[in-house]
Amino acid sequence: MASSLISKRIYWAVFIYVVLVSHACNGFYLPGSYMHTYSTGEEIFGKVNSLTSIETELPFSYYSLPYCKPLKGIKKSAENLGELLMGDQIDNSPYRFRMNVNASVYLCTTNPLNEHEVKLLKQRTRDLYQVNMILDNLPAMRFANQNGVNIQWTGFPVGYTPPNSNEDYIINHLKFKVLVHEYEGTGVEIIGTGEEGMGVISEADKKASGYEIVGFEVVPCSVKYDPEAMTKLHMYDNITSVNCPLELDKSQIIREQERVSFTYEVEFVKSNIRWPFRWDAYLKMEGARVHWFSILNSLMVIFFLAGIVFVIFLRTVRRDLTRYEELDKESQAQMNEELSGWKLVVGDVFREPNCSQLLCVMVGDGVQITGMAVVTILFAAFGFMSPASRGMLLTGMIILYLFLGTAAGYAGVRLWRTIKGTSEGWRSVAWSVACFFPGIVFVILTALNFILWGSKSTGAIPISLYFVLLSLWFCVSVPLTLLGGFLGTRAEPIQFPVRTNQIPREIPARKYPSWFLVLGAGTLPFGTLFIELFFILSSIWLGRFYYVFGFLLVVFLLLVVVCAEVSVVLTYMHLCVEDWQWWWKAFYASGSVALYVFLYSINYLVFDLQSLSGPVSAILYLGYSLIMAIAIMLSTGTIGFLMSFYFVHYLFSSVKID
Repeated sequence: MASSLISKRIYWAVFIYVVLVSHACNGFYLPGSYMHTYSTGEEIFGKVNSLTSIETELPFSYYSLPYCKPLKGIKKSAENLGELLMGDQIDNSPYRFRMNVNASVYLCTTNPLNEHEVKLLKQRTRDLYQVNMILDNLPAMRFANQNGVNIQWTGFPVGYTPPNSNEDYIINHLKFKVLVHEYEGTGVEIIGTGEEGMGVISEADKKASGYEIVGFEVVPCSVKYDPEAMTKLHMYDNITSVNCPLELDKSQIIREQERVSFTYEVEFVKSNIRWPFRWDAYLKMEGARVHWFSILNSLMVIFFLAGIVFVIFLRTVRRDLTRYEELDKESQAQMNEELSGWKLVVGDVFREPNCSQLLCVMVGDGVQITGMAVVTILFAAFGFMSPASRGMLLTGMIILYLFLGTAAGYAGVRLWRTIKGTSEGWRSVAWSVACFFPGIVFVILTALNFILWGSKSTGAIPISLYFVLLSLWFCVSVPLTLLGGFLGTRAEPIQFPVRTNQIPREIPARKYPSWFLVLGAGTLPFGTLFIELFFILSSIWLGRFYYVFGFLLVVFLLLVVVCAEVSVVLTYMHLCVEDWQWWWKAFYASGSVALYVFLYSINYLVFDLQSLSGPVSAILYLGYSLIMAIAIMLSTGTIGFLMSFYFVHYLFSSVKID
């Protein structure tokens, strides 16, 4: 027993040492991105993801077009939950690469194109669909020079339409450049499995060598071949190298009865890029300096405004409390009769709000969404959400949301107990918390899914995945939310510092509706968010990588502070005019930022997504934007409400009441 324990400790000590050494010497390997080394001549097959377009935002299967198929048939890669929800469909492809072997290769020649295939190819070409090819988990990258500016894309187009022409041409020849780095290092080999189920590490070091793929570039071409000559070849036969033709008569036109031959060339180039840094080329963003200075400028402005509001607020409240507490009881009574303000609503400030159960439900869901956002952004900011792990971000968010159901149920039910003074009806509150936001998302996604099904897009959620999501909802999230609600009934309710009068106090009439001020308050939190929101929307809808999670973390923390301050100040202003109905106004003072987010999304659709075509794409965009806006409303509203609640509790517990 003692020797077994010692062996375990030695195993973990060596394992930690190996991890630390690899971290110090070769950089930190992100989770989900595993290093592969290949020997010269070793075969590597590329993969293909769904066809995507920034015009329609409807992904389609690669093999929905008449492309060459692998000899051993099409095989789908294992996909996680996030990839399935994003519409990714990764299949194997016939594109074969042999490490460090340059070659020009023939793939296949199609049968004469029929009317349906021609119509589909033309439609995909004019909708600017991209082929997304993957090699060793790296997307194919394409470079171009426009007006003296180097632009990079991932993927290559299905085809192209020359200016002032009604004809379309298909991309049927690809020039690949594979960047490789020669790796030589000390490897630690696991040579067996011990009795305790652990790998046994060999004491002798083993020299590991080979080549790592650190870059994958493509130049697409359209080449017209003689189909009679090409059909005599077999797949993977060598052909002569081809230069990309500039003349249209030498390019492959998309037309009925045309036979399209597909070929490709591979060139391996040695590179000094090391494997841990191979994603740097994909994460470069044009105008990075503008991005940095815009974010910093926004942070400085918001800190300045928030500091002014906070200082004024502290001085005002402290002066009121100091004046009130320095008076004796008779003077306090006389002061209450003569003065107006928050001191006069002491008997109504904790009166139960309208639709109190709905408020508890929205606060519970807000706690769940906020917790999910905090943990996700933290993990991403510290490098645990690698772009190499497709769908990992969305999968992690869903798992976090499910398990944070306990916190949601606890927060909702405890607030319910605080307002009602009893636990009666807590099951209804917990069930509502578990079903409110997921139910809204489920209804919107179902409506959008019918549209995607009608378009035969791979973005449509399969029926089997629907059952998986429903199982996760009702078998994981709902029980955990009910458990959190049960724990909320066992927690001590928050005691109000003052008693509530039986007869509610009349609220003085105002010249303008108080909701105008509440809706206007959302502009300040929106000011902290809109710059980062532009980059997030661009990454979602324009296919760009979003990687500045450190900035997003700072912006999120700043948003939390501003939401709390705005809500507290608005609550104090309402109490000063004897408006004791502050509960919902505190929630929407910060939650109203969601309105501006949705309006900005519409503005982004009109002015920045001008290439988006068709009502289907616009409906999909607005549907997903609505889900995002509702989540932001629940999160920011909860932050503002909880801060206002504790502020009001502190304020009235500081006043001496007989």
